[in-house]
Amino acid sequence: MKIIFATNNSHKLSEIRDILGSEIEVLSLRDIQCDTDIPETGKTLEENALQKAQYIYDHYGLSVFADDTGLEVDALDGAPGVYSARYAGGDGHDSEANMTKLLENMNGENNRKARFRTVIALLLKGKTCEQPIKHLFEGIVEGTIITERRGGEGFGYDPIFLPEGYDLTFAELGNEIKNTISHRARAVKKLVEFLKTSHY
Repeated sequence: MKIIFATNNSHKLSEIRDILGSEIEVLSLRDIQCDTDIPETGKTLEENALQKAQYIYDHYGLSVFADDTGLEVDALDGAPGVYSARYAGGDGHDSEANMTKLLENMNGENNRKARFRTVIALLLKGKTCEQPIKHLFEGIVEGTIITERRGGEGFGYDPIFLPEGYDLTFAELGNEIKNTISHRARAVKKLVEFLKTSHY
Protein backbone atom coordinates (compact mmCIF):
# COMPACT_ATOMS: atom_id res chain seq x y z
CA MET A 1 0.00 0.00 0.00
CA LYS A 2 1.18 3.52 -0.82
CA ILE A 3 0.23 6.50 1.28
CA ILE A 4 1.34 10.13 1.47
CA PHE A 5 2.83 11.53 4.67
CA ALA A 6 2.22 15.27 4.45
CA THR A 7 5.71 16.36 5.46
CA ASN A 8 9.15 17.13 4.12
CA ASN A 9 10.70 16.98 7.58
CA SER A 10 13.46 14.41 7.05
CA HIS A 11 13.59 13.55 10.77
CA LYS A 12 9.85 12.82 10.95
CA LEU A 13 9.90 10.93 7.66
CA SER A 14 12.80 8.74 8.72
CA GLU A 15 11.19 8.07 12.09
CA ILE A 16 7.86 7.11 10.51
CA ARG A 17 9.49 4.87 7.89
CA ASP A 18 11.54 3.13 10.61
CA ILE A 19 8.39 2.50 12.64
CA LEU A 20 6.36 1.24 9.67
CA GLY A 21 9.14 -0.91 8.22
CA SER A 22 8.11 -2.54 4.95
CA GLU A 23 4.42 -2.72 5.83
CA ILE A 24 3.44 0.41 3.90
CA GLU A 25 5.30 2.54 1.36
CA VAL A 26 5.34 6.10 2.67
CA LEU A 27 5.76 8.94 0.19
CA SER A 28 6.76 12.45 1.24
CA LEU A 29 5.52 15.73 -0.20
CA ARG A 30 8.75 15.91 -2.18
CA ASP A 31 8.00 12.50 -3.69
CA ILE A 32 4.75 13.86 -5.15
CA GLN A 33 6.38 17.17 -6.20
CA CYS A 34 4.44 19.23 -3.66
CA ASP A 35 6.53 22.21 -2.56
CA THR A 36 3.65 24.32 -1.25
CA ASP A 37 3.93 25.76 2.24
CA ILE A 38 0.78 24.10 3.59
CA PRO A 39 -1.00 26.35 6.09
CA GLU A 40 -1.23 25.38 9.75
CA THR A 41 -3.65 27.87 11.24
CA GLY A 42 -5.53 25.60 13.64
CA LYS A 43 -5.73 26.28 17.36
CA THR A 44 -5.31 22.58 18.24
CA LEU A 45 -3.08 19.75 17.12
CA GLU A 46 -6.15 17.99 15.71
CA GLU A 47 -7.12 20.99 13.58
CA ASN A 48 -3.60 21.39 12.19
CA ALA A 49 -3.23 17.71 11.31
CA LEU A 50 -6.61 17.64 9.56
CA GLN A 51 -5.87 20.89 7.72
CA LYS A 52 -2.61 19.54 6.28
CA ALA A 53 -4.12 16.20 5.29
CA GLN A 54 -7.17 17.83 3.72
CA TYR A 55 -5.00 20.13 1.62
CA ILE A 56 -3.11 17.19 0.09
CA TYR A 57 -6.28 15.18 -0.45
CA ASP A 58 -8.04 18.12 -2.14
CA HIS A 59 -5.11 18.86 -4.46
CA TYR A 60 -3.80 15.36 -5.20
CA GLY A 61 -6.73 13.02 -4.52
CA LEU A 62 -4.53 10.51 -2.70
CA SER A 63 -4.85 8.78 0.65
CA VAL A 64 -2.80 10.81 3.09
CA PHE A 65 -1.93 11.24 6.72
CA ALA A 66 -0.54 14.27 8.47
CA ASP A 67 0.62 14.78 12.01
CA ASP A 68 1.04 17.60 14.43
CA THR A 69 2.99 17.34 17.64
CA GLY A 70 3.15 19.55 20.67
CA LEU A 71 5.06 19.66 23.93
CA GLU A 72 2.65 20.46 26.75
CA VAL A 73 4.20 21.74 29.99
CA ASP A 74 1.97 21.76 33.08
CA ALA A 75 3.64 24.76 34.75
CA LEU A 76 3.13 26.80 31.56
CA ASP A 77 -0.58 25.93 31.29
CA GLY A 78 0.05 23.51 28.44
CA ALA A 79 2.39 25.78 26.46
CA PRO A 80 4.07 25.67 24.03
CA GLY A 81 1.51 23.15 22.75
CA VAL A 82 0.34 23.80 19.21
CA TYR A 83 3.01 26.51 18.92
CA SER A 84 5.91 24.19 19.85
CA ALA A 85 7.76 24.50 16.52
CA ARG A 86 7.63 28.30 16.55
CA TYR A 87 7.73 28.93 20.30
CA ALA A 88 10.67 31.33 20.06
CA GLY A 89 9.05 33.29 17.23
CA GLY A 90 10.29 33.95 13.73
CA ASP A 91 9.63 31.37 11.03
CA GLY A 92 9.77 28.59 13.58
CA HIS A 93 11.62 25.26 13.72
CA ASP A 94 14.63 26.83 15.51
CA SER A 95 15.12 24.07 18.07
CA GLU A 96 17.91 25.78 19.96
CA ALA A 97 15.97 29.03 20.34
CA ASN A 98 12.83 27.13 21.35
CA MET A 99 14.67 25.15 24.03
CA THR A 100 16.39 28.27 25.33
CA LYS A 101 13.07 30.08 25.71
CA LEU A 102 11.44 27.09 27.39
CA LEU A 103 14.29 26.64 29.87
CA GLU A 104 14.20 30.36 30.67
CA ASN A 105 10.44 30.22 31.27
CA MET A 106 10.92 27.17 33.51
CA ASN A 107 13.74 28.74 35.55
CA GLY A 108 13.11 28.12 39.25
CA GLU A 109 9.95 26.12 38.56
CA ASN A 110 9.58 22.98 40.70
CA ASN A 111 6.72 21.42 38.74
CA ARG A 112 8.48 20.19 35.61
CA LYS A 113 5.89 17.67 34.44
CA ALA A 114 5.27 17.66 30.70
CA ARG A 115 4.13 15.45 27.86
CA PHE A 116 4.64 15.11 24.15
CA ARG A 117 1.41 14.60 22.25
CA THR A 118 1.09 13.62 18.60
CA VAL A 119 -2.15 13.61 16.64
CA ILE A 120 -2.31 11.90 13.24
CA ALA A 121 -5.14 12.69 10.83
CA LEU A 122 -5.75 10.03 8.20
CA LEU A 123 -7.82 10.69 5.10
CA LEU A 124 -8.52 7.57 3.08
CA LYS A 125 -9.77 7.62 -0.46
CA GLY A 126 -13.20 5.99 -0.36
CA LYS A 127 -14.28 3.36 -2.86
CA THR A 128 -17.72 4.75 -3.59
CA CYS A 129 -17.74 8.43 -2.64
CA GLU A 130 -15.66 11.52 -3.32
CA GLN A 131 -15.36 12.51 0.34
CA PRO A 132 -12.43 10.93 2.20
CA ILE A 133 -12.91 8.75 5.23
CA LYS A 134 -11.39 10.54 8.23
CA HIS A 135 -9.73 9.04 11.29
CA LEU A 136 -7.69 10.52 14.14
CA PHE A 137 -5.02 8.73 16.18
CA GLU A 138 -3.30 10.09 19.30
CA GLY A 139 -0.05 9.19 21.03
CA ILE A 140 1.13 10.60 24.37
CA VAL A 141 4.31 10.13 26.37
CA GLU A 142 4.59 11.65 29.84
CA GLY A 143 7.84 13.00 31.24
CA THR A 144 9.65 15.96 32.76
CA ILE A 145 11.63 18.95 31.53
CA ILE A 146 15.21 18.85 32.80
CA THR A 147 17.27 21.97 33.48
CA GLU A 148 19.91 21.61 30.74
CA ARG A 149 20.36 19.92 27.36
CA ARG A 150 21.61 16.33 27.29
CA GLY A 151 22.33 14.14 24.28
CA GLY A 152 22.92 14.63 20.58
CA GLU A 153 20.28 12.42 18.95
CA GLY A 154 16.71 13.27 18.04
CA PHE A 155 15.41 16.74 17.24
CA GLY A 156 13.18 19.49 18.61
CA TYR A 157 12.94 19.44 22.41
CA ASP A 158 14.41 15.92 22.74
CA PRO A 159 17.58 17.04 24.63
CA ILE A 160 15.52 18.48 27.54
CA PHE A 161 12.70 15.91 27.71
CA LEU A 162 13.11 12.99 30.12
CA PRO A 163 10.44 10.35 29.37
CA GLU A 164 8.72 8.71 32.33
CA GLY A 165 10.48 5.52 33.46
CA TYR A 166 13.85 6.46 31.94
CA ASP A 167 16.93 8.30 33.24
CA LEU A 168 18.01 9.34 29.75
CA THR A 169 16.52 12.08 27.58
CA PHE A 170 15.00 11.34 24.18
CA ALA A 171 18.22 12.74 22.71
CA GLU A 172 20.33 10.30 24.75
CA LEU A 173 18.19 7.20 24.19
CA GLY A 174 18.88 7.11 20.45
CA ASN A 175 16.40 6.61 17.65
CA GLU A 176 16.08 2.84 18.00
CA ILE A 177 14.70 3.07 21.54
CA LYS A 178 12.90 6.38 21.03
CA ASN A 179 11.04 5.01 18.01
CA THR A 180 9.49 2.29 20.18
CA ILE A 181 8.30 4.51 23.04
CA SER A 182 7.73 7.98 21.59
CA HIS A 183 4.45 9.83 21.23
CA ARG A 184 4.74 9.55 17.46
CA ALA A 185 5.46 5.81 17.71
CA ARG A 186 2.32 5.32 19.79
CA ALA A 187 0.16 7.28 17.37
CA VAL A 188 1.70 5.50 14.37
CA LYS A 189 1.11 2.10 16.00
CA LYS A 190 -2.60 2.91 16.18
CA LEU A 191 -2.51 4.09 12.55
CA VAL A 192 -0.78 0.91 11.38
CA GLU A 193 -3.14 -1.36 13.32
CA PHE A 194 -6.07 0.41 11.72
CA LEU A 195 -4.61 0.18 8.20
CA LYS A 196 -3.87 -3.53 8.65
CA THR A 197 -7.41 -4.34 9.71
CA SER A 198 -9.32 -1.96 7.44
CA HIS A 199 -10.45 -2.87 3.95
CA TYR A 200 -9.42 0.31 2.19
